[in-house]
Amino acid sequence: MKLISFAIPCYNSSAYMGKCIESILPAGDEVEILIVDDGSQKDNTLEIAKEYEKKYPTICKAIHQENGGHGEAVNTGLKNASGLYFKVVDSDDWLDSEVLLEILEKIRNITLSGDSIDLFVANFVYDKVGQENKKVMSYGNAFPEDKIFGWNDMKRFNLGQYILMHSVIYRTKLLRDAGLVLPKHTFYVDNLFVYLPLPHVKKIYYCNKNLYHYYIGRDDQSVNETVMIGRLDQQFRVNRLMIDSCDVMKVQPKKLRNYMILYLEIITTVSSVLSIKSENEENMERKKELWNYLKKEHFPLWLRMRSSFLGQGVNLPGKIGNKLTILAYRLSRKFYGFN
Repeated sequence: MKLISFAIPCYNSSAYMGKCIESILPAGDEVEILIVDDGSQKDNTLEIAKEYEKKYPTICKAIHQENGGHGEAVNTGLKNASGLYFKVVDSDDWLDSEVLLEILEKIRNITLSGDSIDLFVANFVYDKVGQENKKVMSYGNAFPEDKIFGWNDMKRFNLGQYILMHSVIYRTKLLRDAGLVLPKHTFYVDNLFVYLPLPHVKKIYYCNKNLYHYYIGRDDQSVNETVMIGRLDQQFRVNRLMIDSCDVMKVQPKKLRNYMILYLEIITTVSSVLSIKSENEENMERKKELWNYLKKEHFPLWLRMRSSFLGQGVNLPGKIGNKLTILAYRLSRKFYGFN
């Protein structure tokens, strides 16, 4: 039985995908590594994937698809997953192998006890190039440690502290039952992957260990600020999909609802702040349309988000608005780990 399926979306990843795969291999036959080649053309990504499949046939599986983007590669991984749990690891990132073995043992013990969880959370490290002291996103202040708990047991999140794709391992069946399908040819779908299943989550487990290393440093990386401004249309698309995914004002329990609204606030702040920074009329119009859409279609949510200090910051004119926008900008940088 495979406990965890790891999907690794790869697009022209030959220079670094080996480090990612090798970091998972110590977990052995209790895991499967689904190496999804997303129509790579500039290098031998698919050949490398096939070599790993040949060398580790009980662990690795090479999957080729026509280019559909990161989201479609995740969709393909989920379709092919046979593990009880499912995790996405980007091909330029890697896992701490020792921590992975500890987490695998915890999941094994939970499974053997006859219990199950919907969401397993662990810490991740912003592994930024040239930075000696790496920032860690941990959740000890917000979650009980090493026990199964529910949303009502959750404590308060700090400002700038969020559950990101790097932190989560979802139960595979939950993702399928939730109907999770990410859009093709769209960046920033990581937020959808985390956000959309949350209303279906009942049981959570948090391990206060640094599992995931989130690499930050390539100039062409999708979370490079300049790159994000150039792809703001896709950021707004993801933003709109998150807003429309459910009636978040009716989500229960209250602590989950508040967290999901806070998550939407920061994503909408990122969209708005980058529009302002772009100094582009088309992007400013997108920002205006998004807030107008919120007001028209989701008025209670708009009222709550618009009255928050982040919502005020990106909508108020003058000196006060500028000061709040700067604060919102700093939070958005913190959220994405901008270069």
